Amino acid sequence: MMSLRKLCLGVACMAVLLLVTGILIGNASIWQPSAVVLAVTGAFGIGAVPALKNYQYTAWIIAAVVVAMVYPQAFVKWGPVELRNKWLILIIVQMVMFGMGIQMSIRDFSGLATSGKGVLVGLMCHFSIMPLMGLLLTKIFHFEPEVAAGVILIGCCSSGLASNVMVYLARANLVLSVTVTTMTTLAAPFLTPLLMRLLAGTLVEVKFVSMMMEIIKIVIVPIGAAFVHDYLKRASAQGKRNTYVLAFVFLAWLISLPLGVWGWLSAHLSETAQESAAIFNFLTGAFIVGTLYHQLYLKFKKLDDFVPYLSMFGIVYFTTVTTAAGRDNLLNIGLLLFLSSVIHNGAGYFFGYWLSRVFGLDKSSARTIAFEVGLQNGGMASGLAGSMGKLATIGLAPAVFSPWMNISGSILANFWRKRPVPDAPDNTLPDHIKIPAETEL
Repeated sequence: MMSLRKLCLGVACMAVLLLVTGILIGNASIWQPSAVVLAVTGAFGIGAVPALKNYQYTAWIIAAVVVAMVYPQAFVKWGPVELRNKWLILIIVQMVMFGMGIQMSIRDFSGLATSGKGVLVGLMCHFSIMPLMGLLLTKIFHFEPEVAAGVILIGCCSSGLASNVMVYLARANLVLSVTVTTMTTLAAPFLTPLLMRLLAGTLVEVKFVSMMMEIIKIVIVPIGAAFVHDYLKRASAQGKRNTYVLAFVFLAWLISLPLGVWGWLSAHLSETAQESAAIFNFLTGAFIVGTLYHQLYLKFKKLDDFVPYLSMFGIVYFTTVTTAAGRDNLLNIGLLLFLSSVIHNGAGYFFGYWLSRVFGLDKSSARTIAFEVGLQNGGMASGLAGSMGKLATIGLAPAVFSPWMNISGSILANFWRKRPVPDAPDNTLPDHIKIPAETEL
């Protein structure tokens, strides 16, 4: 594998020469494929460079952006498959969130007993600093309404698994980090649509109930499936039997829906009640998926280690499709969006840390809150943009912000790792959290 990576580095070097030559002579047929070859081989090849191998995942995201910018039409439709299809986007984002859920555990709630104050500070900072900074940036840079809504949207989303990884690498308070991530995720179905309604309601139409239902489908359903799997790992024999019986009942319910039950419900329920019924159906499906996944896990014990890579693929997919859809907008405002991402992300780190200190948290916990505030769930934002059918506009901010958050988070984690806090709490990585090699420092 290492020799293949080195070969890719050699190909990347040749691609650089062709890229420069093509640009200088103005020949697109030379520089365009050269740019793609450079991005792809470079993303694979940097694994051979010790100082850069930590950024391989970020390199793949950058490669996705380059490929989509050069050949956008290749990522609009593959045969009869529309790559921005709402249901396809939903399935992939649920896969991403399931991968996140695998890294969480029911045991994470135990952190509330020892980190109550820190969790409260983290929740308050996360759902105030980032949404307000997003709003401020839209006022400064005067983005068009739907693009501005995307900037505010990513600020209103929960923190993602990346924050847990960065806190672990920085040797900060991991228990607090995992608990805050869990709580912000569970709070998102209510707080994200509420904040969007308040801050972006004049930019795009925000239907509170519809967005809440979408977040439940996008985030809570797949994480719920992962929690079923986590429960079955430690359940008693009776608990397992009860779970399997319930899964069978839910399966029978889902089978009955296309046989006439859903038609009857549609005729007798209000629109709101139908949405609630649809969410219930998704939750029953999640219960079944979690149970089936556990059965696969019993046969393939390394399955949990593989799932994070599926999540990484999903993020790369979103980045590629969103970039292709919004290429023209990115050519006009891409630089401003990138500058916004740097300011937004940096403000999260700065205010998250110092407000935590103001509220009396120790340095290790303040570092943790900095990551929890500064790193947003880009997959959730992309999924919501896709569900709204606005990947080309609202989805642009998540596509631009996500790569920078990975880069800045890695840099800050490395900086703090070299400057440990004396008497910091135990930073042992829980068994249920798996870190792909491509993200390790």
